Amino acid sequence: MTAPLVLLVEDEAPIRRFLRASFVDQNYRLVEAESGAQGLRAAAQQPPDLVILDLGLPDMDGQDFLQRLREWYRGPIIILSARDQEKQKIMALDHGADDYLTKPFSTGELLARMRVALRHAAHPAGEPGSSAFTVGALKVDLAARRVFVGNHEIHLTPLEYKLLGILVQHAGKVLTHRFLLKEVWGPHHLHETHYVRVFMASLRRKLEADPAEPRYLLTEPGVGYRLAGE
Repeated sequence: MTAPLVLLVEDEAPIRRFLRASFVDQNYRLVEAESGAQGLRAAAQQPPDLVILDLGLPDMDGQDFLQRLREWYRGPIIILSARDQEKQKIMALDHGADDYLTKPFSTGELLARMRVALRHAAHPAGEPGSSAFTVGALKVDLAARRVFVGNHEIHLTPLEYKLLGILVQHAGKVLTHRFLLKEVWGPHHLHETHYVRVFMASLRRKLEADPAEPRYLLTEPGVGYRLAGE
């Protein structure tokens, strides 16, 4: 099996060297670009399995790069950036990023998120052969619309199940409040962010061993939520 090809678009040479060693150690193939123009050319010449993008590029804004790449590229994109403002995270996710890590970051966390992104890109929830989602003790049977924690079946309301189903379809990916509101409640409720908080709290009470320290339903402060992918 061919090792996944990763395109790293990052202008800081020390970070490229640091990540290069980690990726080679994990048997990833790597293509590096130190500018937006180089990154777009590299992606077009040899479409990667995953893109890691720094938003602070020397020749263009990373948000513009993201939008241009997403015009045709369908693989996962993980953002690495020193920009920790919530609006930048939300903008990147709305422009098609799958995940977002703020510098400084843990290499272990980045590698874990890469594994999740690649696994779900290869086997998206809902496709034939992937009608069940399992992480830890949580199992969601999408075909039967049944949810289990360990051997115990959990009974959800229709809206709770719909919210969980959207999270399962995008497991491992950060979903903004706006995205969740649109998908679960519809486009006329995009400003009712308390809907998501209330129903997420309800899901945590039913699915988490400790709702105050969730294992599965994770908060991305100011941005949205993520269902743990592993």
